[in-house]
Amino acid sequence: MSLFSKDNFPDFAQKAGIALVVVSASIVFLTFYPVIREEAKYQLSSKQGDVVVMTAEEAKQRAPDEKLSESDVIYPVDEDFGIVIPKISANAKVIPDVDWQNAAVYQKALTQGVAHAKGTSYPGEAGNVFIFSHSGVDFYEAARYNAVFYLINKLEPGDEIYLFSKQQKFTYRVAERKIVSSESVEYLTGDPLKKTLTLMTCWPAGTTLKRLVVVAEQVENDGTENDK
Repeated sequence: MSLFSKDNFPDFAQKAGIALVVVSASIVFLTFYPVIREEAKYQLSSKQGDVVVMTAEEAKQRAPDEKLSESDVIYPVDEDFGIVIPKISANAKVIPDVDWQNAAVYQKALTQGVAHAKGTSYPGEAGNVFIFSHSGVDFYEAARYNAVFYLINKLEPGDEIYLFSKQQKFTYRVAERKIVSSESVEYLTGDPLKKTLTLMTCWPAGTTLKRLVVVAEQVENDGTENDK
């Protein structure tokens, strides 16, 4: 008897329907699992920013009696070009001069870290440092691309962000957070006389509907001052 005979069709249709439901549920789960995971880690974190961020050289220069446990310190994963956001436990390499208009180029860069938009400023320079990351469009991209910026929606005015460039540390304080259209590009540039940092990710996390933008301003003399 054929599998698709009239007698077998109701049973086959039922099993096919169940299989489709399972597959659909799996795709939804895998798409948003990284978002749920990062949110859970944030909620369970006991520090959420109450740490010291320093370079290896700064650690050497601390007074012998000024002891800190490893859990109280964050060292950047890349001092040549890196970013640390203590509040959301983000610590990533920054890939420089990434063509934000070329999907193939920036998708490759985002498998290694977060991306610095080509044509924007560098830490310490006047103008806007623009850094972006992928929040995951679907389950396979969520697995391939980092989830460093999933939680930048938690950042509020006054929160600190640290950039590292050529072993030097630069501190920025969040000034504003906003949601913009996915077609908006005006936030790439800033006041050429100011030193600002803009972070961008897709929003809501796991979609490409809009963009979440966080703008921060550089704290003067932060390249040489010690951590609090």
